[in-house]
Amino acid sequence: MRVLSVDLGTSNTVAVLSAHGRPPRVIEVDGSSTMPSAVFATEDGAIIVGRDAERRARLDPSRFEPNPKRRIDEGTLLLGETIITVTDAMAAVLHRVAEETTRQLGGVQPDEVRLTHPAQWGTTRCNVLLSAARLAGFGSNLVLVPEPVAAAAHFASFPDRSLPQGRALAVYDLGAGTFDCAIVGATHSGFAVLAEDGLADLGGLDVDEALLEHVGRQVSNKDPQRWQALLRPASTADRRTQRTLREDVREAKEVLSRHVQTEVPMPEPFADVLVTRQELEALTRPSLRRSVEMLAALLQANGMTPQHLAGLYLVGGSSRLPLVASLIGEQLNVVATSLDQPETAVALGAHHVLRDGASLRTGDLGGVPPQVAFGPPQPVAQPPAPPGPPGPRPPSRGGRRPWLIGGSIAAVLLLVAVVVLAAVLGGGGAAPTAEECRDTTTEDAAGFTPCLSRLAGDLPERSNCVPGWQRFVAGLRDLDGTVVSCAEGNPNEDTLVIYTHLDSPEEARLRADLLLMFHGATGDQVQANWSGNGYSGRYRAVTGETAGTLVFTVADRPVVGMVLAPNRDGRLTPDALADEFERTVQPGAA
Repeated sequence: MRVLSVDLGTSNTVAVLSAHGRPPRVIEVDGSSTMPSAVFATEDGAIIVGRDAERRARLDPSRFEPNPKRRIDEGTLLLGETIITVTDAMAAVLHRVAEETTRQLGGVQPDEVRLTHPAQWGTTRCNVLLSAARLAGFGSNLVLVPEPVAAAAHFASFPDRSLPQGRALAVYDLGAGTFDCAIVGATHSGFAVLAEDGLADLGGLDVDEALLEHVGRQVSNKDPQRWQALLRPASTADRRTQRTLREDVREAKEVLSRHVQTEVPMPEPFADVLVTRQELEALTRPSLRRSVEMLAALLQANGMTPQHLAGLYLVGGSSRLPLVASLIGEQLNVVATSLDQPETAVALGAHHVLRDGASLRTGDLGGVPPQVAFGPPQPVAQPPAPPGPPGPRPPSRGGRRPWLIGGSIAAVLLLVAVVVLAAVLGGGGAAPTAEECRDTTTEDAAGFTPCLSRLAGDLPERSNCVPGWQRFVAGLRDLDGTVVSCAEGNPNEDTLVIYTHLDSPEEARLRADLLLMFHGATGDQVQANWSGNGYSGRYRAVTGETAGTLVFTVADRPVVGMVLAPNRDGRLTPDALADEFERTVQPGAA
């Protein structure tokens, strides 16, 4: 399969191709791994892009737009006397990428095109990008990937880095036009944007502008009128001079990322200006500090600390500024990571994103606090011995362990330990074997597979059980698996018991974690072993403001159950919910 990923950036566009079973590689356009996102409108209405546009800009800068993506909300661009839409401008850039990709593929087009975009983009902006891609000839098999998701996937693709499930990564993205920061969590379905924020008025272009103003202060006193003519050119000659000056200032900024000083060539009558890294950092420190403080505030607002993170990843060309890493170290006391070329990280990472998980959002995970779902790694507690034969039910809270949740270490230990416990507890009796539980096609009239029927016990005889969901629960109803729901009374008002048969025990354990996230806990969480009907496993109970949730799994079986109980007066406790489960829902208990 031929997959193309395109990161249409504010200043530069990067394309990465994976074809013929080979690893992803950057597509070189006009001999470079990055192509300027610039456009130039000719007098006959044609649109020239990339380095060709930059060359034509020297002849008539009024027909040139170096950063069409930054003007996405304006709708149209006036280039000289020609009006073009932003969609057409972006389509022209993407069309050049499509031409080069098709040439390198021997005349065929990619089977799938992935387009990255800022996480904060809404539907309108994303539709502009999709429309531009279609106009460029990319066809209809288009996948949108949020930039921080792609960055996280790129981070995790390195052998010496890891972003395992349940961990989170902070992404600091300083591009040419904007600053974006995000917290990305690793889930069983891919990477999800947990939170994001950004600054529309901070990017590499703003750093260039600050350095240009600094240079102007050094020379403008010699000929103030001439300097104003350069800043506000009225003639073609002055526009050409200004464009050359801006290019020299940008290159000086880049040099200062590698050296402590450099010179900016100046047009006559001004003398060349020596600039130092110290001067540049003094100019940009307030703005860059804003970006780091925004990232720190984003972490704090989501109850997270740097210790929760698997890393802090720098992407975007302007993140090369040494001051960025220094400020992050001072503010957050962590060492930021920069891998490969920050300009190509997003496009490369898009190839490692699972297609089905490309658009995961925090809402898809159910509202559990990020500090709980994506906490710092903790030592895994030793699991207890497997439960013995069924006996009299112990008194309330017997064998249960209450855990205070809400960001504490205990909550994190719980989430880690439960997965291990569920994996090692054994089953027995005459229940369907693990091999027999692979069958998800044989169902009775109520929708129960033999494996689910054993888990439900005699509850179907006492309740109204039907295939699927009896109650609409946003975010859950579309989940895969064979689902049966049971209610003794009104399914929209009374306690509901939902059974799900999945493809593997691992999927069942992950589904249990996801189900527990809904109606997130506000106090204690109770967990305990259970056994009955030849099955044994683990259950967990939590309560929220409007409902209580208890999930129970079976060791080595691909099934999971959920008890969803109303909490009308706010008095439902996890212990009471556990008592109800052991008394009426646990198989073999009634």
